[in-house]
Amino acid sequence: MKTGVVILAAPRSRFMDYITLTKPRLNSLVLMTTGVAYYLGSRGTFELIAFVNTLIGTALVAGGAAALNQVAECEPDGLMERTRLRPIPDGRLESREGRLLGIGLAGSGLLILLIGTPLVATVLALATLLIYVAIYTPLKQRTSWAIAIGAIPGALPAALGWAAARGTVSIEGWILFGIVFLWQIPHFLALAWMYREDFKRAEFLFLPVLDPSGDRTTRHMIAFIALLIPVSVTPTWIGLAEFSYVTGSVMLGIGFLMLAIRFAIARTVTNARWLFIGSIIYLPLLFGLLMLTQINGA
Repeated sequence: MKTGVVILAAPRSRFMDYITLTKPRLNSLVLMTTGVAYYLGSRGTFELIAFVNTLIGTALVAGGAAALNQVAECEPDGLMERTRLRPIPDGRLESREGRLLGIGLAGSGLLILLIGTPLVATVLALATLLIYVAIYTPLKQRTSWAIAIGAIPGALPAALGWAAARGTVSIEGWILFGIVFLWQIPHFLALAWMYREDFKRAEFLFLPVLDPSGDRTTRHMIAFIALLIPVSVTPTWIGLAEFSYVTGSVMLGIGFLMLAIRFAIARTVTNARWLFIGSIIYLPLLFGLLMLTQINGA
């Protein structure tokens, strides 16, 4: 009986390792921004099949990019407490398997987007994949600017969702991109502060690693949130959202900013974690508010 249990458990465990390679929790946020952007760009005529194609294609590309990222970073992942038990550094999967999974998922996702959405959406997905895997990933050990560069593929799914609905990336799509781009900087800096010792062991040159006092880190956090607040209200000025959206978005931005100021006053891991959690709450609330206050036909 015991032998039978082990035999049955092994394939399930291996399947879950493949799922882990796709970073489902991280990519759920990617799908949220893509889906909201598609909804906002649908002009009141919501095409369910195109929407599903967009989400499935984006999910596969994002999952493939995550797998290829873990293949490339298997050595530094093995040095960090938070990542050493990932399937490849822990030896449960080989790099070859991760590479095949990543290429297969990304290729399938691009094909679905190419067939089921406007061409511009496929181009944006391909750009996301290439920037994330070929540029951002190797730059982590070379420059502190990697965070800003990594924010580009992190924000492109918002433009992708808009483009999938409209067939082009107009000013509204780029504003959604800008919101997600600016949001990512304090979000990731908070995470990097929490795990800066881990990142130091992996020789990732993130700002919190290079800035032990936290002076530059806090300045960047506050500056990007201060930029995020006015950018986040622009959907109203371009006719995408009602004026009531302004009040809600500003209030959310002030709450986000207060968490950053709290961290600036006392640069503890606990305050960094609260800022990180606050950032995760902020973006869905902001996009949910944008959906609720969207002007019909915008």
